[in-house]
Amino acid sequence: MAACSQKSFLPAQEPVPPLPERFTGEAVAEAYAPLEWWKTFNDPVLDRVVEAALSSNFDLEGAVARVEQARARARIANAARYPALQPSVTAEDTDSPTNAGVGEQIEEIGLSPELKQEFGISVPDRLAVTTYSLSTEFSYEADFWGRNRHDAQAARARHLASEWDHRAARIGVVAETVHTYIEVAWLRRQLGLSDEIVRILKEREKLTTARYHRGLNTARELYTARLQLWNSQAELPAVRGQLADAQGRLWVLLGGYRADLAGVLPDSLSPSMTLEHVPVGIPADLLAQRPDVGAARQHMEAARYAVGARRAELLPSLSLSGSIGLQGSDTDQWFDADQWFKNLSLNLVGPVFQGKRLRHNVTLAETRLKEAVSAYKHSVVTAVNEVEAVLAQLETSYHRHALLNSSVKEARAEAAFQERRYRSGVGDYDDFLAASETLTSMRSSLVAAERDLGYMRLALHRALGGVWTASEPGAVQIDDSPQVAGPQVATLPTE
Repeated sequence: MAACSQKSFLPAQEPVPPLPERFTGEAVAEAYAPLEWWKTFNDPVLDRVVEAALSSNFDLEGAVARVEQARARARIANAARYPALQPSVTAEDTDSPTNAGVGEQIEEIGLSPELKQEFGISVPDRLAVTTYSLSTEFSYEADFWGRNRHDAQAARARHLASEWDHRAARIGVVAETVHTYIEVAWLRRQLGLSDEIVRILKEREKLTTARYHRGLNTARELYTARLQLWNSQAELPAVRGQLADAQGRLWVLLGGYRADLAGVLPDSLSPSMTLEHVPVGIPADLLAQRPDVGAARQHMEAARYAVGARRAELLPSLSLSGSIGLQGSDTDQWFDADQWFKNLSLNLVGPVFQGKRLRHNVTLAETRLKEAVSAYKHSVVTAVNEVEAVLAQLETSYHRHALLNSSVKEARAEAAFQERRYRSGVGDYDDFLAASETLTSMRSSLVAAERDLGYMRLALHRALGGVWTASEPGAVQIDDSPQVAGPQVATLPTE
């Protein structure tokens, strides 16, 4: 019976959905190392910002609290598997008249006062008894069918799922921090380039106005030059507003206020958008490192153990309870071995009729398992396809960046050529300004391409599911034992 109780009530583990052997495209199949990947941007300021976010972000504090709650619930559920002991000290004082209660009933059955007097029986007017007890109460349910054990394992799986959720929160916080930092850096550079374009357009507007007054330009040409200047000037407040919004979101991620963190970011930010390919490993690696896949797997295991616990409730339960200790009318008798007492109760309860409540509980648990299995399979397929999609977009970003970089080189050469022509008196100043405007516009496009390249590299790291650090103080190990499935993975901070 004990052997049958180990696995008979548990549904079979669901297989992993079939995975492709490798990612498509030009993906590098080397092992992916997710440790502090943001340092590939080669920006010490970004490194300090990420460290500050990991130490003071409010979302991470809440995630850690949820992990502690799940750990406590798992320990509570596991406690049901062991006997419960409760020491007890009681003092019971009874003082009642003898002509009431039991004394009255004795008189009714024939022990009258005359009879007491005839036989010399002396009964006091009141009965006073004080009893002291020192005992230990205990209770234990023999878990023949594994209900308590499966409930404990389900709670433990939910605890592991909460740790995976914490890692997902870390990935989200770091990714959002890096994304916002890149946005701030891009907006600052964009603001500088927009100012430069406005300066160039002001020069062209002055030149066009002077030529108009000399009859060399038409009114339409003057209006067109001024319209370009007005449009460029109108874009500056929008860029400044976007920059203020991005900086405000960064302060929230860092858990502080603008005045407190004004010294965190210098005036010049320079994250390096490296063109090196990211090693992505193989699709099966996602099952060990993606936090959403790990959490879905643990939720599926929790639902599987819950089915075993609900099925075990259909069978009889055997429980043992009682107390043992010392009892006497004087506290001195507490240590007298002859004053011991015991109370033992053996209870065998089997369900007969409960309106099919227990069977409906089994049905509910089985349907929740089906839902968890579907969610797990969905997370696996989503993980692989997300990596595939980001790899394709990353290749497009590489190609776009290369084209714009070539265009900027040509525009810079043309601007230098027109500047030499103008300074030598051969070229026109308007041609030089036009070439300078083209160069600045191309530089703006290249900066946007570098931003998008950084976003795509960020998206790839997030899709691969890596953002933990090697040696974190106060960290615990995520331990997926065989009974809840899954490999051992990285560390999780507890505070």
